[in-house]
Amino acid sequence: MPENLPIALLDSLEHVKGFNRKSFEDVHNNPAQVTSVRLNPLKQFDIEGSVLSIQQNIPWCVYGRYLNKRPFFTFDPLLHAGAYYVQDASSMFLWQVLEQTVGKNTNGLRVLDLCAAPGGKSTLLASYFNDGLLVANEVIKSRANTLVENITKWGTENTIVTCNDPSHFARLENYFDVIVIDAPCSGSGLFRRDAGAINEWSLDNVALCSQRQQRILADVYPALKQGGIIIYSTCSYSREEDEDILLWINKHLDVTGYRIKLDEDWGIVETEAGNGNFGYRFYPDKLMGEGFFITAFQKKDGGSFYNYTLPLAQAPKHETDISENWIKNNEALFYFKQNENIIAIPEQWKQDAALLQKNLYLRKVGITVGAVKGKDLVPNHELALSMLMNENIQTVDASLEEALLYLKKKEIILENRTKGWAVITYKQLALGWVKVLHNRVNNYYPMEWRILKD
Repeated sequence: MPENLPIALLDSLEHVKGFNRKSFEDVHNNPAQVTSVRLNPLKQFDIEGSVLSIQQNIPWCVYGRYLNKRPFFTFDPLLHAGAYYVQDASSMFLWQVLEQTVGKNTNGLRVLDLCAAPGGKSTLLASYFNDGLLVANEVIKSRANTLVENITKWGTENTIVTCNDPSHFARLENYFDVIVIDAPCSGSGLFRRDAGAINEWSLDNVALCSQRQQRILADVYPALKQGGIIIYSTCSYSREEDEDILLWINKHLDVTGYRIKLDEDWGIVETEAGNGNFGYRFYPDKLMGEGFFITAFQKKDGGSFYNYTLPLAQAPKHETDISENWIKNNEALFYFKQNENIIAIPEQWKQDAALLQKNLYLRKVGITVGAVKGKDLVPNHELALSMLMNENIQTVDASLEEALLYLKKKEIILENRTKGWAVITYKQLALGWVKVLHNRVNNYYPMEWRILKD
C-alpha cells in the first residue's frame, strides 16, 4: 500500500477545500478495501443467490451497491452476462448529476461519452438514457475493443461505439444534447487502488494533462447544441485539472454552471471557482470511494441541429425476414447490412446512424443480429446478450461449473437437447451461443473474451 505519496502533490493540495493532510495520508497508508458494483436494470437476478454480498446502497445512484467483501469477479458468470458492472462509487455520482441537470425525461436525447473506455460511465449512461441515443467514443483502438465488449454485455441496442479524436465531433455542430467528458488525467485519485500510478505522477504530467483537457473541451464544444449540458470529470485531486479547468471553461466557453444539491451525510465537498461555477470533490478519507472530481455546465450559445435526411440502405427483404424470426415481435427496428452481418438499430435512430457513419469511424452500431447463410441465420454473440432476442429461442440454464467451462471456451456436454442453436444461460441470464449437433456441442463463445485462468 502507498507509503510514498508524492510530497509535491500533498504540498499542492494544502489550500484546496476539503483537504486534510493527516487523514488523507492515513487513508492511503492504511486503506480499507471498498468494493462497489452498479446493477443492470435490464438484467435482474437473485442477489441473495449470487456472489455479491451487499453491504448497503450507494445513496447517489439508485443501482449502486457497496459490497461487504470483494469476490473473485472473473469466476462469476453474472459479470460476463452483463448483470452488473464493477465501478467505484464516486464515479457513480454521474447519475445524481444527470438527475439534477437533465432530469427524468430522456426520450429522444443524443448523448456523447467522449472518453468512454473501458465503459463504466457508458453503461451508466446507457441505463439512464434508455430511450435516447448514446454515442460512446474511445480514441485508442485497443481500448475501444474493451469498450465494445462491455457495451455488448450490457445489452442495450441504442448505443453506437466510435473510435475518433475529439476534434472530429466538431463536424456534428449542435448535434448532442449531453456531452460527458471523463477526461484523461494524472490519476492521483486512483493512488489508493493502484500504487503503481504513484511512480507515473509528476507536476509536469499534471500540467500536460491540464493542457490536453482544455484542448478536448475546445474541440468537442461545437458539437453541443444550445441549451445542452456538458459534464466534466477527472480522477485527479490537482487544482490544475479541476477548479482551474472550471475557470478556463468560464473564460473561453459561453456557459452557465450548475450547482448540485448534496446531502451532508454523503461527505462530498463542494468547491467554487468563481462566477457561480461549482465543482464536487470526493476524498477517500471522507466517503466510501476513490478520488474524483465532477462539474456540469449548460451551453448558452450555438443553435439547434439541422436534422437533414441521409439514406441508410435497408437490408434485403429476405434477410430481414429471416432476422426478424430471431427478434421479439414488439421491437420497432431498422435492419441494415454491414459486410455480411445484419445489424438492428431502433427505427427512430436510423438517420442518426447514417449521419454518424458519414462523419465518424463506427466501431459498433446497435445490435449485430448475425449473418444470413442461405435460408438460415448464423446468430451473432451480440444478439444473445441483447434484450432483443426472441423468447422462443432454445436456452440451456447451466450450473456454475458448466457456465465456467463455457466461458473458458472448453467442451461442454448437454443431454437431451434439440439439435441446432441454443443460448447458454446462468441464472436465466444469457452468456452466449452453442450449437447442438448429433454427437457434440460447439462452443461459440468469443475467443478473445474467454476466461484464461483456471
